Amino acid sequence: MNRTILLLKALAEPTRLRIIALCISGGDLAVSEFVRILGQSQPRVSRHLKLLTDAGALIRIPEGSWVFYRISAEGAVSSIVDALIADIPEDDITLSRDHERLIIVKKERAEAADTYFGENAAIWNEIRAMHIDQRDVNAALEHLMQDKPSRTFLDIGTGTGEMLLHFAKHIEQGEGIDASREMLAVARASLEAADAHHCHVRQGDLYSLPFDADTFDIILIHQVLHYVDDIKGAVIEAARVLRPGGILLIADFAPHAAEELRTAHQHRRLGFADQDIEIELRAASLDLDQITHLAGDPLTVSIWAASKSDAAKRT
Repeated sequence: MNRTILLLKALAEPTRLRIIALCISGGDLAVSEFVRILGQSQPRVSRHLKLLTDAGALIRIPEGSWVFYRISAEGAVSSIVDALIADIPEDDITLSRDHERLIIVKKERAEAADTYFGENAAIWNEIRAMHIDQRDVNAALEHLMQDKPSRTFLDIGTGTGEMLLHFAKHIEQGEGIDASREMLAVARASLEAADAHHCHVRQGDLYSLPFDADTFDIILIHQVLHYVDDIKGAVIEAARVLRPGGILLIADFAPHAAEELRTAHQHRRLGFADQDIEIELRAASLDLDQITHLAGDPLTVSIWAASKSDAAKRT
């Protein structure tokens, strides 16, 4: 009961309710983004965030010099937060203005990423190779795919189609999705040159994949999540199009402190801990089966292999 009272006290303040509403609609947000949206000083915003974190309403996620916040997934906290936010009228002028500013912040993020991907499409494979020998990553992925159904394959965030092209020999049908037209132009040329006519790419949104549920045997998300705002949404959508018995492979960086990747390469997140990925997989009704860590210089690549059971389809 004391914990519930502490939570209610923390939420009983206008700015803190605004913060909660932003986290519900905006996913993980950084302190600097709250400052821009709320129009308040960083010390004041940080104080509100600390009170909400201490009360259990938010989870604090430090990454290098940045700190992200997200709504706690704990059932009791989620129920209280949902009830309070639902009671606020949809046309509340303060929350409406916050949401408008949130849209602007997200749009600026997306435009910066689009500019970066467009400018670097031709050398994308070389940029990826700066962190670890891609042959090691490919070998680890192939090992995890052994003895798994592999007729249909989806590469989410395919970029220049490098991974789709590499695994073409293992599959009957391959699809690649990416938001960048420049990247897809390179991918199409590469697939055509390799006579990989059973593989195709198209422009699409990883939060709304243009495929029916239970379509793919293997889904790969390779070096993509560190650019993504809503990790949970991306994983849930991937799980939707994964067949029962299929495997989802996520390859990305382990936690690191290479801040220059944010400024030079538009990375939003500086890697992921195993437990963080497991939480997102569980939210998508997927089972984490295996974790592989590949040490590089200076970064470590982690591969998380998850499966979808028949029970997940029924629910």
